[in-house]
Amino acid sequence: MKTSTLDPVKGTPASRPVNRSSGDGDDGGVLSRPTAWWDRARSFLSEVRNEMKRVTWPSRREVYATTVVVILVSVFFGVYLWVIDLTLSSAVHWLFARVGA
Repeated sequence: MKTSTLDPVKGTPASRPVNRSSGDGDDGGVLSRPTAWWDRARSFLSEVRNEMKRVTWPSRREVYATTVVVILVSVFFGVYLWVIDLTLSSAVHWLFARVGA
C-alpha cells in the first residue's frame, strides 16, 4: 500500500511516497530488500529535519521567565510540604507522648 501526502509548506507532493508493506511475499516486504531499513531511516530523519524547521522556539526571555516560575513554585511547594511534615510529625509525637507508647 503506497500513500502520498502533500507537503504542507510547499503544497507539492512529498518527496518520497511511504511504502507500508506487510512483508509477507513478493510485494517488497522485509525479506525482498535487506537494506530497506536504510531507506526508511533516511526518510524518517529527513521528515524529522523538516519538522524541526517548523518548530517555534521560545526566546531567551521566555525561557528565563518560565525557569524562574518553575524554581519559585518548586521552592514554595518544598517549604509547604516541609511545614506539613513538621506539623504531622509534631502531632504524632504528641499523640505518642500522651498515650504513653
